[in-house]
Amino acid sequence: MSEQAVDHHRSAAEHHEKAAHHHRRAAEHHEAGDHETAAHHAQLATGHTHHAAHHAAEASKHHVEDHGED
Repeated sequence: MSEQAVDHHRSAAEHHEKAAHHHRRAAEHHEAGDHETAAHHAQLATGHTHHAAHHAAEASKHHVEDHGED
């Protein structure tokens, strides 16, 4: 596996962890009735999810380059 693929996998994992953190915060704020802050954390979670998906896709591209067939 290429070093770049490893980096993408690690970045994807970090973004998934950050997304989970913000989803938990959104739940806490929503439960407390602070919907504006809950929405803010939900938006941050979604952004991290998009970053995670990007890095996962990049790691997959490296896998195809290393192991794909024509």
